[in-house]
Amino acid sequence: MKKFILSNLSSLLINIFLLLFLIFTIQNNHQKQTVKVLEMESIELPISFILGTSLIAGSFSGKLIYTILKFKNNKKNS
Repeated sequence: MKKFILSNLSSLLINIFLLLFLIFTIQNNHQKQTVKVLEMESIELPISFILGTSLIAGSFSGKLIYTILKFKNNKKNS
């Protein structure tokens, strides 16, 4: 379990850095959109923030899924 957490910690730290960088760089963006999910609407957010957060979420979830599958395969081979 410790190895699993350590392998995902670097990905988590990189994605947090990217999120902070994204927040600082979109300060003066005036193009805004709302996001609709299951009949609910969000507040107006800059388009670059929506795209950036989806990229960061995809990056982190992809790394997480990869390490889960990697550890499952290591347990089967052992």
